[in-house]
Amino acid sequence: MPMTGKQQNRIVSRIKHGQRLSFDDGLALYECPDLNRLATLATCVRRRHNGNAVYYNRNFHIEPTNVCVNDCVFCSYRRRAGEDGSWALSLDDVRELCRRYVGAPVTEVHIVGGVHPGRDIYFYAALLDVVRQTLPQVAIKAFTAVEIDYMAKHAGMSYEKALRLLQENGLAAMPGGGAEIFDETVRRQICPRKTDAQTWLYIHETAHDLGIRTNATMLFGHIETPAHRIDHLIRLRELQDTTGGFDAFIPLKYKASNNALGAVVGEISTSDVLRTIAVCRMMLDNIAHIKAYWPMLGKDVMQLALLFGADDIYGTIDDSTRIYSMAGADEHPSLCVPELENIITDAGFVPTERDTFYNTVTK
Repeated sequence: MPMTGKQQNRIVSRIKHGQRLSFDDGLALYECPDLNRLATLATCVRRRHNGNAVYYNRNFHIEPTNVCVNDCVFCSYRRRAGEDGSWALSLDDVRELCRRYVGAPVTEVHIVGGVHPGRDIYFYAALLDVVRQTLPQVAIKAFTAVEIDYMAKHAGMSYEKALRLLQENGLAAMPGGGAEIFDETVRRQICPRKTDAQTWLYIHETAHDLGIRTNATMLFGHIETPAHRIDHLIRLRELQDTTGGFDAFIPLKYKASNNALGAVVGEISTSDVLRTIAVCRMMLDNIAHIKAYWPMLGKDVMQLALLFGADDIYGTIDDSTRIYSMAGADEHPSLCVPELENIITDAGFVPTERDTFYNTVTK
């Protein structure tokens, strides 16, 4: 049912005074018919965190493999070993890829891929070392909790020991992938083999304890409900209360092309995407940054997201990721710095180049 005037007044008062929103507040925001009102409220929160700044970075991706032991019904990226369209980069392949960026002003390499059954933690430690040796000035953000879960278990290591090994070889930060939706019932339907929610959260907690900053994500727009989304956000918020280790949150829209789930559910509307971004900004009062991931949203919706609470539009990418292009998004995702800055300026904000840890990069 639509949000009542009393509910709206309570939520507006809480946001105005910087007070935490409840589960019921989050559900009420999803029922609010006025997108402009949501944009105004979310912008109030984002300005409290980040003023008029909108962040971007100069980065590229390495995707070591799309061979994966998991079989998630929403995934367009995964292939079996030897299947058409599969790949598995060697260490020499990774070295050659990195050499393209020697002398370039990139500040981050983002490394994620499938959970390959034939590769162990020592291979990935060596991969990190190759990147570090080739690009010593570049911060390495690598491996989802799902990848680390598999590495640790198959090496007979604790998560702490596994993360320390990776850290010693160059791991500086972790991305937030693999979270999907934390609700166990939904998870059993869309990613039954994948690391469960409790383990995902524990691996991030362990990383935070080791001084490894991480991001967090939520995959939305498939079979989950608004209640599942709010539950997901609150679980992240509770961990952030404990560790303070999340730098950014990325709401990821489910893309329906080339996967088993697409024929069943399709894709949600742009208005629902913007509503979700606004709700995320208002609910996650203790995570500083909300990222509008443009390879997934597209450039136009990404710019609109800046008016609904997002303050980060990710990076240049340089046509180095295939995860979303294989699901029907831009086949060659790449934006140069002037393009990124124009998008931000045209939305009325101040372009701010950052490094992996949200330090401003001076030009």
